[in-house]
Amino acid sequence: MAEHSYDYDVLVIGAGPGGYVAAIRAAQLGLKTACVESRETLGGTCLNVGCIPSKALLHGSELFDEASNGHFATWGIDAKPTLDLGRMMDEKTKAVGELTGGIEFLFKKNKVTWIKGHAAFEDAHSVKVGDETVTAKDIVIATGSSVTPLPGVDVDNAGGRIVDSTGALDLTEVPDHLVVIGGGVIGLELGSVWRRLGAKVTVVEFLDQLLPGMDGEVRKESQKLFKKQGMEMMLSHKVTGAKVKGKKVALTVEKSAGGDEQTLEVSHVLVSIGRRPNTDGLALDKAGLQVNNRGQVEIDHDFRTGVDGIWAIGDVAPGPMLAHKAEDEGIAVAENIAGLTGIVNHDVIPSVVYTLPEIAGVGLTQEEAIEKAGGDKKAIKVGKFPMMANSRAKANRDTDGFVKVIADAETDRVIGVWMINSLAGTMIAQAAQAMEFGATSEDIAYTCHAHPTHAEAFKEAAMAVTGKPIHM
Repeated sequence: MAEHSYDYDVLVIGAGPGGYVAAIRAAQLGLKTACVESRETLGGTCLNVGCIPSKALLHGSELFDEASNGHFATWGIDAKPTLDLGRMMDEKTKAVGELTGGIEFLFKKNKVTWIKGHAAFEDAHSVKVGDETVTAKDIVIATGSSVTPLPGVDVDNAGGRIVDSTGALDLTEVPDHLVVIGGGVIGLELGSVWRRLGAKVTVVEFLDQLLPGMDGEVRKESQKLFKKQGMEMMLSHKVTGAKVKGKKVALTVEKSAGGDEQTLEVSHVLVSIGRRPNTDGLALDKAGLQVNNRGQVEIDHDFRTGVDGIWAIGDVAPGPMLAHKAEDEGIAVAENIAGLTGIVNHDVIPSVVYTLPEIAGVGLTQEEAIEKAGGDKKAIKVGKFPMMANSRAKANRDTDGFVKVIADAETDRVIGVWMINSLAGTMIAQAAQAMEFGATSEDIAYTCHAHPTHAEAFKEAAMAVTGKPIHM
């Protein structure tokens, strides 16, 4: 097919954070661009049933919890709030509508064509959407991910008893007893929402700790804090089956190693054991592509697949399933297609758990850093500073958590930062930027931080790398 005969220069499949950003950036660079999306609204999982609605409910539930469970009273504010769950859900829906509508506006502004429907490859430069065949010189696969099912536990969001993360964002009542299957980010965030609104929450996790992949000290501290807040933990356990009986769910649970089976009777169940790439229905084989053993589309450093002219980004490609990772890849892939140099430093991708306090990290965990050094603990230096010693946190009566800085012992270059505190999700940006510029712990320690702020704990943790914190 001659180049001039393509319908578009760039066709992006999927309008989530990776896809819509790739489409907008490609259009900004002068490429004729279209984006295929089957949802009624743009923004993918993140804006519609993920990052945005969950944060809206986290915020609303935090306000309710502060008013009803003591923090207001600490400051001499007597309040007896009542919950109107319908209004809270309406406000969440309004926020989602504003943001998804904003993406549609940006498409129009940048002259990106939205092709509504499901895309399936016909060949390396053609996809079929409904009855229409669309061609493009370059095609970007940005189809995202979906909830991983759990054998023996059938999700029924419409029924509202056994739900996934989408259903948990839309419950019409506060659960009496919610069991969260999976102690990862999504389960803990949504479990926090409903606990704050009055539910009893039990987390069942196959492993012996929460938050797999995060720094060991962070995992231990977060578990302690969640227990303190009233969450019950069943670690080293697995759910083997679930049956809905009217307004109850009978869950069978046993130890991860097997045996000691027990039955829990609860009001609601949230299945949150992870996500898997969306490739079903894409007809990748017609384009000459296959997925790896994790269901992902393999790519090179520039986001090219094994087929010329086809690229992949975001959750469908290897790497952490994070919206901001997908966004950065969306910009980079568009720039690479346009002949520029698009790069994403995958060693500096921050991760955040938006509970209260928030949990955040970037770079290597302490365990990973030691392993990378061949098991030599002396190859790294670690500085840690408790929020209890931070003046702003103490003044706010908000002292849970700490900040931890991991540096290379020889070069002092920071290779990892982990933290738990109420502003960790925002504070981690400074750590990521410092690491992107190759900062040493000394660079951070000698950077003036405004007083009094939570961010001073990061400065003090950096000072602690060389054993010189002032306020500890």
